[in-house]
Amino acid sequence: MIAIVDDDVSVREALTSLVRSLGHAVVAFGRAEDLLTSDRRRDLCCVIADVQMPGMTGPELHARLAASGEPVPTILITAYPDEAARERALRVGVACYLAKPFGEDELLACLRSVLGDCAKDGQGT
Repeated sequence: MIAIVDDDVSVREALTSLVRSLGHAVVAFGRAEDLLTSDRRRDLCCVIADVQMPGMTGPELHARLAASGEPVPTILITAYPDEAARERALRVGVACYLAKPFGEDELLACLRSVLGDCAKDGQGT
């Protein structure tokens, strides 16, 4: 199961459609807080989250998941790329950091990397 977390409905719907077309189960959220309180959280193999959202940001979501003792590989996406923010995110364990608009191939490469790790951990989509 892959979670999409983005406050922009059009981006959330497009990503959900794309990831489903690649054959993965998807659950979508408009807010990071909604993912954290979801019963589906334990089923997650990957989170794709926007960096800038009202309330909790994508990096804050990643930190909360990592601190929970049940970390989930995270791919961050942003319309406002910042090299320093990218380096910080990767340093704290974010799997990929993609600048919008990104290509399907870029996202697919990140997912393959993350899902390969997930499969090794005995989880799956």
